Amino acid sequence: MSLASERVYSAPREWVHVHPVSPLLGGWAAFAAVVGLWFYNGPAKPAPGQPRELHVSIFLLAGAAVVAAIFAIAFGYLTWWFHTFRITDEAVEQRKGWLFRQQRQARLDRLQAVDVVQPLLGRIFGFAKITIEVAGGSKSGIQLHFLRLADAEALRNEILALAAGFRADVASARGSVPEHGAREFSLRTEAESFRLAPAPGSARTSIAAAVERPLVAVPVSRLVASILLSWGTIVGAIAMLVAVAVSIVVGLLVPDVNIVGAIFGGGFIGVLTGVAGMASSALKTLNRGLNFRLGISRDGVRIAHGLLETTRQTVPPGRVQAVSFSQSVLWRRRDWWQVVINVAGYQDNQDAVSTLIPVGTTPEALLALWAVMPDLGDPDAPGTIARALVGQGGDGGFVPSPPSARWVDPWQWHRRGVRATDTALLIRSGRWVRRLTVLPHERTQSLSLRQGPLQRALGLATVEVHSTKGVVKPVAHHLAVADAIELVNAQAARARQRRSLQTPEQWMVKVGISEVADERQ
Repeated sequence: MSLASERVYSAPREWVHVHPVSPLLGGWAAFAAVVGLWFYNGPAKPAPGQPRELHVSIFLLAGAAVVAAIFAIAFGYLTWWFHTFRITDEAVEQRKGWLFRQQRQARLDRLQAVDVVQPLLGRIFGFAKITIEVAGGSKSGIQLHFLRLADAEALRNEILALAAGFRADVASARGSVPEHGAREFSLRTEAESFRLAPAPGSARTSIAAAVERPLVAVPVSRLVASILLSWGTIVGAIAMLVAVAVSIVVGLLVPDVNIVGAIFGGGFIGVLTGVAGMASSALKTLNRGLNFRLGISRDGVRIAHGLLETTRQTVPPGRVQAVSFSQSVLWRRRDWWQVVINVAGYQDNQDAVSTLIPVGTTPEALLALWAVMPDLGDPDAPGTIARALVGQGGDGGFVPSPPSARWVDPWQWHRRGVRATDTALLIRSGRWVRRLTVLPHERTQSLSLRQGPLQRALGLATVEVHSTKGVVKPVAHHLAVADAIELVNAQAARARQRRSLQTPEQWMVKVGISEVADERQ
């Protein structure tokens, strides 16, 4: 039997290092940048009588590169030697730093999400980095770069099981298998592990991953079409066409060849810059959205995506702070929506976990909302959300902006409105880009009511609901003053009441996941 099939991976309970290859995987980008800079700024082609100077220049640059590489590797391994971690029943702990020592702790009772990310080189060689995000402000989480993929999966599975309260299962599973994984290292075992590296999700771990129920998968054709039907692509294409047209017209009207050449040159550079910027943005969106899958398990909501760099994220039950639907006018004929979320702990990098669905139909968007908020507190939840997405005025029981709001918001005042259910606050807005924000009452941290001078004259006020920092901004603009005051008072009371009620166990019951139905394999 091979090493790969015999081995059972488990998370370390004693202090261990991250993998020794980490400095090399983490520093390849810097090496590539140095090589690119050398080629870009390399010596010019020598004159016929100057070959020796070229050789000397190349040898000097090569020697400097070797010396710099030696120092970089030495520094990287010095940093690696002082970087250790372990897991306990209460927290994941990390120690690092050789000049300034740090010891950090990510408490499992404050866990917000666990990400397993494989950069391109990590996918090739079977390594991954794991990020543990906890509530507590920016830079409160722990990042471990890099572990073998199977070790990262074992650590993730145990973190999620402990955070969900299955400590007896964890203790039983750990007692039945020998401990392997991150604390063992030899060239022979590493070579064998690389040759027989298990595929993602197929490694045997002491704590098996919870069974996942697939919900949504985004087709590549839809993702590409959504990028083409975006305002950035349309505006960029129009700007490039205008630049080309202006250059051609000027060339026909101006007889001076030098002036025409300068104009064409400037227009060409502008077009290239626009194309490069547009292509970069489109490729970034495409890379993040390819292979996008949304599912649920006993651990929480699972999000997987990426082409060159793959990311598998798990957000435990009840950790989503706010949800927002958006639909550009360009997407309406196809009935497409984008769904984004706020998650505590990701204040510094909301792109990492902000997208719940990059582009999906209305039924898929509703399914995504149900995954993170299975109880909307309304007997006709699908109908309420469907009317909120496309309605206006008082449709669906919303409290709308009054007619006087047209003077400060002429384009979308009739779309603005707010409504509260038993469990969530719904805020509707947008004409050219329809938006609906759904905020669980218990995620309300504070509220503010503000008025500008024109709003005071028109009897209007804006209510801002303060929650976790992120891409979703729960703000109800231009309400009547009486409605705004009522909203602030009522929402504060609803938030106090709901904070003591919602638990992960309730989430599992609502989405149909139980210990019997979702046994760990």
